[in-house]
Amino acid sequence: MISVLVADDQAMVRTGLRLLLSDEPDIEVVAEAADGVEAIDLARRLRPDVCLVDIRMPRLDGIEVTRALAGPDVTDPLRVVVVTTFDLDEYVYGALRCGAAGFVLKDSGPALLAEAVRAASVGDALVSPSVTVRLLRRLAPVHTGRSGGRPLSERDTEVARAIARGRTNREIAAELFISVSTVKTHVAGIQTKLGLRNRVEIAVWAWENGVSRS
Repeated sequence: MISVLVADDQAMVRTGLRLLLSDEPDIEVVAEAADGVEAIDLARRLRPDVCLVDIRMPRLDGIEVTRALAGPDVTDPLRVVVVTTFDLDEYVYGALRCGAAGFVLKDSGPALLAEAVRAASVGDALVSPSVTVRLLRRLAPVHTGRSGGRPLSERDTEVARAIARGRTNREIAAELFISVSTVKTHVAGIQTKLGLRNRVEIAVWAWENGVSRS
């Protein structure tokens, strides 16, 4: 089971997230926090597999929580996915720069939310499809800044294009008529061939090289 901490200042939102995730057979919400300070305290004590953190919270916001739990100076970082209603570039950029393993809008739906949790739990990253081209281009020099690497197969390219468009592994599998495990194999292969670390960098590479618009 993937253990999850949910941090949001609204009780109804916390309940909603818990209910959505409880429908997933491999995910369990083990704690809830109503503000940033409580989120950090619970996360450090319980060390859940994934922390779902809202951007706007009392005492400490989601960016500060992310920095405290997953930032570059943290010795034993936790995996944080930022969940928010605000699709603003500075929030996404700030969260990813502070070590977040995902950025998902609350209205993205249960499939993407669960996919983000699963991705984070294995050290991957997933960003909501609503992230703009402008943000990806802004992130490009930070994450990759290169177009080299070993050439991708036609199927690899199709998977990379789908990732850049915000598709989950399940959605990619359905679109390409392949299994989810095959999608995961292609994602790992793309990362190895291009020297990339996660889905975010694959999306950046696809935007940089025009693959997403093919």
